[in-house]
Amino acid sequence: MLEEIVMSGFGGQGIMLMGRLIAEAALLEGHNVTWLPSYGAEVRGGTAHSMVKISDEEIASPVVSSPDTCIAMNQLSADKFSPSLKNKGLLIINSSLAKNKPQRKDIKIISAPLTDIAARLGNIKVANTVALGVYLAAQKNIKPESVLSAMQEMAPKDKRDLLEINQRALEEGIKIGKKG
Repeated sequence: MLEEIVMSGFGGQGIMLMGRLIAEAALLEGHNVTWLPSYGAEVRGGTAHSMVKISDEEIASPVVSSPDTCIAMNQLSADKFSPSLKNKGLLIINSSLAKNKPQRKDIKIISAPLTDIAARLGNIKVANTVALGVYLAAQKNIKPESVLSAMQEMAPKDKRDLLEINQRALEEGIKIGKKG
């Protein structure tokens, strides 16, 4: 098994955290993993992307040039990374911030208002967790329980109160991914 994932969006949307959570959850399940963060010059508000590879074998390079999955949290990210998706790849698009879907017919596209869903839950900063839930349900490579365990391990002591809303956000995303 080899899964290559690119997550992209504006700095401040939790792109790096999403990548780390996927990587940590995959490690908890015994997979080999690489995680490669990339920040834009401005960081918050600039562009950011994160690349993750998950494999049952050793991974030679962390660079993802032709992903199996792309999670695009804004239009710029969808435009930049969707052309490089593999045939039969998965594109998860945040339709709250990306109105134009690619016209490719050879990929699966799941478009959902991730930021709007997060706002309805009470915190727009959990849009990344909604996206993560969509990914988990659509690809089925990592168990949601592993992501929840990774969240608990990674959560700073002063942010423990955010675990509940993140769990609800993950559940909302899983519902969307199952419909996919």
